[in-house]
Amino acid sequence: MRSGAKVAVIGGAFVLMAGGIGYGAYSMLGDTVGGDGGTRSAAESSKVKTGPPSAEETAETSKGFLDAWAAGDATAASLLTNNEADAEPVLASYGEDARIGEVKITPGPAVGTKVPYTVKATVSYDGKSKPLSYASELTVVRGLTTGKALVDWAPTVVHPQLTEGATLKTGASSTPAIEAVDHSGQVLTKEKYPSLGPILDTLREKYGESAGGSPGIETWIEPADETQPDISLVTLAEGKPGKVQTTLDAGAQAAAERAVKKYAQASVVAVKPSTGAIRAVANNPATGFNAAMQGKQAPGSTLKIVTAALLLEKGLVTAGGAAECPKDVLYQGRSFHNLDHFALPDGSTFTQSFARSCNTAFIKLIDDTKDDAALAKEARDVFGIGLDWKTGVVTTDGSVPEETGGVAAAQYIGQGTVQMNALNMASITATARTGTFRQPVIVPQSLDNRQLATASRSLSPSVTQQLTTMMRATAAWGTGAKAMASVGGDKGAKTGSAEVDGQETSNSWFTGFSNDLAAAAVVQTGGHGGDAAGPVVAEVLRAGG
Repeated sequence: MRSGAKVAVIGGAFVLMAGGIGYGAYSMLGDTVGGDGGTRSAAESSKVKTGPPSAEETAETSKGFLDAWAAGDATAASLLTNNEADAEPVLASYGEDARIGEVKITPGPAVGTKVPYTVKATVSYDGKSKPLSYASELTVVRGLTTGKALVDWAPTVVHPQLTEGATLKTGASSTPAIEAVDHSGQVLTKEKYPSLGPILDTLREKYGESAGGSPGIETWIEPADETQPDISLVTLAEGKPGKVQTTLDAGAQAAAERAVKKYAQASVVAVKPSTGAIRAVANNPATGFNAAMQGKQAPGSTLKIVTAALLLEKGLVTAGGAAECPKDVLYQGRSFHNLDHFALPDGSTFTQSFARSCNTAFIKLIDDTKDDAALAKEARDVFGIGLDWKTGVVTTDGSVPEETGGVAAAQYIGQGTVQMNALNMASITATARTGTFRQPVIVPQSLDNRQLATASRSLSPSVTQQLTTMMRATAAWGTGAKAMASVGGDKGAKTGSAEVDGQETSNSWFTGFSNDLAAAAVVQTGGHGGDAAGPVVAEVLRAGG
């Protein structure tokens, strides 16, 4: 037994003891091992329990598991899971590879068969020690073959950021630490700016060795996927960090962090149109997945910026020219309508349709483009969507697939197969602002001379002027007026509400610019674009940068 656990044999059964705590008795006579962990006797096999574990079973099993884990007895703890083979090495590495000891685990009240708990421990290595604390949870399930109440094994039981195949380690850092600074030299830390956690981990992985630093001693999670960065948990001894310059702006980043926290799920990105410099990136929750730069979902009517550019370039509309906006329209067997089935009176301009977010005005003009792939080409050739962006961290660079029929019509209003994130929409707005796509970057190109993506052409000055005029109208008196009222400078906007299958409330999208800063946000199930995502964008734009 590991960690000096004592074994007492009493009347043909044994009890695992560690630090004087009993972890349960298992019959040693005539047992058969179940495929889901645990053991069962031949006599018991005909009386296998079924149904969800009771409150008493949940409490007993979770206590036994947590006590064994805290005592460092990986074997005893793994026997109380439904996957002994996978659980034991992970639990054993907790003390052996990660050097985590003095473990105290405090369970909270069970919610059904889920048991939350907090872990307080000490990491020790080479004469240095640091506290480690975090929260996680486990679920107790019924063993499929044994009928026993068992912990449903997953690596997250040990640590919420531990994924399948990942390992916990303590030792000399795998890469030197970095001191990331914003464009003016202010230090950026994940403690102050939680959303930057995965970004700073990636920058360290990519640029740590070339930034002139030296390794320290720390505890980290090493993912199974070598392309993913290590996740630093505790620093026992500081190495010499290398300095990495970013394009971020501390003031804009602070505003972005505040803004997204007002909603359960929200993301925002800000970009400088004249250079492509990313000024802020924030997500709530601030997990390991950077949804603001890696998410993929329909952006709703914010994509009408691209559609409008296409129609303007083809000469099918002008900002001040008339455009029909009926309450609904049928396109190749599929019906489309405006919000609340509104319509604009005859003689209304295309700017009015854009500012009021009239769907039908855009869909009526699809056939006139005489090219099913026109929108996909516009997104790629002018706005750089779908090209391979080299921002300095991992990004998803948008997608507007070539479609036909009703699916193509849905794309014109940002639905269907269009996939975007806040970074993509902030970049689209930045391109509309200047007429030229400048690939967003979060570290200067000069840092590693990487090849940036370039679009094949720019918008003409006339189209750029008309597009920004329509966005200014949206911010002044259109659907974005309320959200943008507090934003100063030369400003423009576009709202969007993206309907998602099976979701009662649409996702809220909003994108806008003020002077030389563009920002875009999405709030999951936030409803109308101006109601939720709009205030997020406005707060970031007010911070400037």
